[in-house]
Amino acid sequence: MRRTFRALAVRNYRLYAAGALVSNIGTWMQRVGQDWLVLQLSGGSGAALGITTGLQFLPMLVLSPFAGLVADRFPKQRVLICTQVAMAVPAVLLGVLAISGLAQTWHVYVLALMFGIGTAFDAPARQSFVVEIVGRDELTNAVGLNSASFNLARIVGPAVAGGLIALLGSGPAATGWVILINAVSYLGVVGSMLAMRTAELTPADVVARGPGSIREGLRYVRGRPDLVLVLVIVFFVGTFGLNFQLTSALMATSVFSKGAGAYGLLGSVMAIGSLAGALLAAGRGRPTLRLVVLAAVAFCLAEIVAGLMPTYLTFTVWLPLLGLTALTVITAANATMQLSVAPQMRGRVAALYLMVFMGGTPLGAPLIGWVGDVFGARWTLIGGGAVALLGTLVATGLFAWRNGLIVRAHLGPRPGFEVSTPAQRVQRHRAGSLVG
Repeated sequence: MRRTFRALAVRNYRLYAAGALVSNIGTWMQRVGQDWLVLQLSGGSGAALGITTGLQFLPMLVLSPFAGLVADRFPKQRVLICTQVAMAVPAVLLGVLAISGLAQTWHVYVLALMFGIGTAFDAPARQSFVVEIVGRDELTNAVGLNSASFNLARIVGPAVAGGLIALLGSGPAATGWVILINAVSYLGVVGSMLAMRTAELTPADVVARGPGSIREGLRYVRGRPDLVLVLVIVFFVGTFGLNFQLTSALMATSVFSKGAGAYGLLGSVMAIGSLAGALLAAGRGRPTLRLVVLAAVAFCLAEIVAGLMPTYLTFTVWLPLLGLTALTVITAANATMQLSVAPQMRGRVAALYLMVFMGGTPLGAPLIGWVGDVFGARWTLIGGGAVALLGTLVATGLFAWRNGLIVRAHLGPRPGFEVSTPAQRVQRHRAGSLVG
């Protein structure tokens, strides 16, 4: 147990984790409130819900390279304080519009896009700041605890939001109050940033101003086949598989004919499995590429099965396993990317990871929403899981073939194991030292 929570021994990390928990609860409350508002304003349209989700993640696709450079060039504490304000403003505007009864679908689209801009600059700074708080030795543990905090909030936030919306009448005004609570929650992060002891941080060297900094980050990743494989896997999983914000709403309303409370409960139940996965990740050592691949396959299969569940009860009971496998993919991929890059490249690599992982949502969410409208809500899970599974298997096969890997206990590079081509192995064989 002590090993699982060891990063909390660092004072600055305790502050960071506390502020993040408050903010994450608010974020999950807003997700439920925003989705319920869109469903009400659009007459239950899955396409409208997908467009909203896509617009919210579009800035991650477009702005991530610049956001990563900002994270490498400026103090991350200062960046994170600014991004909290940038995300609070659209939350305040949307909450007020909903409470006043003036909200329209296009308002949600515009404000979701504004919110996404703040998120695009927040995410790489937040991802790369953790190692400056706890150091490399505790990074894997801190990433797991961050995921645990996120998923604890995912248990609390949707349940509280669904309950409040139902209590306040389930109308647009009820969603507005939930969204305003999220706006206030950003004060938790701002407070934690201001209370940190900067002398106890270990910041990376600031990247000097100059042309070509973004291209340098791209070249760095392109020269690392192991990182490329992780990025391809998280693209397929993130774009086609991790659309729970959309798929849960459609399953709750279209398939099982449930209301806001039952929809909020789905997010909380799934988060129980995600929380378990996060705690397992926190106690685990350095992740391997093999873990990323196997976790992605397990997640895709679990999602396909979820789409086949016959009743609301069986669907709900299955969700913790779906949450556990999803969280394992995310934490293993995240820690792999952060632990294997040079410190001065960390912000740009984190931004590229997030751009691929979350930036595919503008493509995937509207497409999944359209699938739900045309073929039925179940196919948002079955189809999304199948496409993600196919992409993962093809990418892994190409990686193994192009790098001449022999599939064995550990897939991919590890300490003392060098990825080699068939020609290199033949050369070593002639010297009497074939290593595979």
